[in-house]
Amino acid sequence: MTHAQHTPQHGHDQHGHAQYGEAQHGHAHGPDQHEADGQAEILDLDAEVLAEHIADITSWLPLQEPPRHIVDLGCGTGAGTFALLDQFPDAHVTAVDFSAGHLQRLREKACARGVEDRVRTVQADLDHTDWPDLGTPDLVWASASMHHMADPDRALRSVHELLAPGGLFAVVELAGFPRFLPADAPEGRPGLEDRVHTAGESYHAEHVPHRGADWGPKLTAAGFTLDGDRVITVNIEGSRSEAVGAYALGSLVRLRRSVVQVLPPEDLEALDQLLDTDGPQSILRREDLAVRTGRTVWAARRKG
Repeated sequence: MTHAQHTPQHGHDQHGHAQYGEAQHGHAHGPDQHEADGQAEILDLDAEVLAEHIADITSWLPLQEPPRHIVDLGCGTGAGTFALLDQFPDAHVTAVDFSAGHLQRLREKACARGVEDRVRTVQADLDHTDWPDLGTPDLVWASASMHHMADPDRALRSVHELLAPGGLFAVVELAGFPRFLPADAPEGRPGLEDRVHTAGESYHAEHVPHRGADWGPKLTAAGFTLDGDRVITVNIEGSRSEAVGAYALGSLVRLRRSVVQVLPPEDLEALDQLLDTDGPQSILRREDLAVRTGRTVWAARRKG
């Protein structure tokens, strides 16, 4: 069963986590093609598995009236873009990302859905001081992208200048890296997943320093008025779906890259057994997978 819980958050640090620590939405340095393909697959799975929760966020946004022009900053392969198009049927979305491959996949999806006339894609490096002309949107959406900015405070000011007076800016971040395994898994190395995540924290603290930021004060400092923030709690229990299995596999494969040098050999061996898709311990063979995580959204308005 899936549970979506909306919890007000006031004055607390939101320990938001970059998705997989490596996905680069609008970041300055793109990955090679193999890496880009892996990122795109993970982003597509994230959109499929967490579609209900993304829809919860779009329906919660404290808008004064339905937006007509939306900018999706760091759009990836379009999870937010298509959720916003579904939520606001009269809106057009300008989808911005560094990755040409992600944007191509987004355009293909738009054509398949019959909404290509409502989507404009823009390839841009948002770490540059001069952003492309993105129009004057009523709503700017940034999901798991702001923490990748080299200078997020400057990026927030750029969004403030971009928005129409009275427009809304939604910053969405993971409130916890997804967990998939029971606490006593795997057999022989219980608690492995928690140890892997702990090992990855120091890597991500160094390489993604803005991950886990409390965006409320940053938004206020950039000139916004904070309209509220919420945590969406994700708890999909006992799932046997192929999508959840692939999501868990892809997530842990990516996390392995950041912990391979620091994880104890016994834990690394147990992790590799989980990631061996042909092996008897493969995570794809498990029938007890869950998806446990959360997303935090901050809604901030440019004064009219």
